[in-house]
Amino acid sequence: MKAIKVIALFLTIVGAINWGLISIFDFNLVEYIFNNMDKTYIKVTYTVIGISGLISLKLLPKVIKK
Repeated sequence: MKAIKVIALFLTIVGAINWGLISIFDFNLVEYIFNNMDKTYIKVTYTVIGISGLISLKLLPKVIKK
């Protein structure tokens, strides 16, 4: 279970960095990586990052407690 939490946290960070890149430079890293592939890969990536955000949200009370 610890590995899933670490992966979720990592993907949440990647998602946050991607949003920062979109905001500052108008550059979407996910679309850049999957440029020549089917749009399904982009949707799956965003879905996995979104689920990772929800898992990371569950970790928040533990971080606040410390």
